[in-house]
Amino acid sequence: MEGFPASLERVIDAFSRFPGIGKKTAQRLGLYVLKSDINSMTEFANSLIEVKEKISFCVECNNFAEAEKCEICEDPKRDHQIICVVEESSDIFLFENTGFRGVYQVLGGVLSPLDGIGPDELNLKSLMGRLQDVKEIIVATNTNVEGDATALYLARLIQPLDIKVTRLARGIPIGGHLEYVDEATLSKSMNERVVIL
Repeated sequence: MEGFPASLERVIDAFSRFPGIGKKTAQRLGLYVLKSDINSMTEFANSLIEVKEKISFCVECNNFAEAEKCEICEDPKRDHQIICVVEESSDIFLFENTGFRGVYQVLGGVLSPLDGIGPDELNLKSLMGRLQDVKEIIVATNTNVEGDATALYLARLIQPLDIKVTRLARGIPIGGHLEYVDEATLSKSMNERVVIL
């Protein structure tokens, strides 16, 4: 990054460490910071510090929280007998937009022996500690090898407790045309077909 003052280079370097931010985008963001007024940048910097100081993880589900428990776990209107198990806290926001009214459990990843992530690295103990009076566990991990392995592991772990364990359905997207669907998805859709009436 030749030609930039050292302080601006540090800002650009800091932005480039964010996921999905390449060198050129980091430069644009750095130049934007330089052109912005001091008040808006002070507010931005303070909000970054505040989020690091105030946000922790819910003691019950491991979601983002500003208190001991997150707002979802504290909500008495939620169905605490249905737990949707997700990989990361960011996944919760996707399901909240669907109208799901149960609660969540954030694993903090998926099983991946090649990356050194086994059952002990996931938030399974807190999940197992919440299963009293639970009727259903919905496993909402990604549909890749690691996500499928994690789903199978959870199903085998929970099965002896006589709790229903379900997995998100997979297949053809709404509005999709068969000619554009890949072979693996079509095969999965065929194998997991459901009765219409």
